Amino acid sequence: MSKLRTLEPAFNDSFETALRRFFTPMAFEAEPHNLKMRVDLSEKDNAYQVKADIPGVKKEDINVRIDGNVVQIDAEINHEKETKGNGDKLLCSERHWGSISRTFSLAHDIDDTKVQAKYADGVLTLELPKKNTSTLKKVTVQ
Repeated sequence: MSKLRTLEPAFNDSFETALRRFFTPMAFEAEPHNLKMRVDLSEKDNAYQVKADIPGVKKEDINVRIDGNVVQIDAEINHEKETKGNGDKLLCSERHWGSISRTFSLAHDIDDTKVQAKYADGVLTLELPKKNTSTLKKVTVQ
């Protein structure tokens, strides 16, 4: 009877499995995580609602453009974070800046005169009323 015990469950893997795990590509983000804009889009009978996560941005740095059924959201990000240790020796510095943009098209044209935009707690909320394109027109028969 052997008195050996496994210290780590990974030690039970075969050599091939351990080798495969070692050479698995690591996730690498070329751009900082905060430079991504995540968007939720919902539709009602007469309007669309968009919620876009844009944390750390001033509302003055957000631009929304509407052209028919195309919506474009642009934002300028300038974020700096420094962590200091003992004696004010810099231990960590995370800075990122740049612009982000999302453009998408909707099934209906937007009535740009009635659009509402609010920005609070890092979330941009857009109310995009659909343009009433089906106007009933009476044709006179001659």
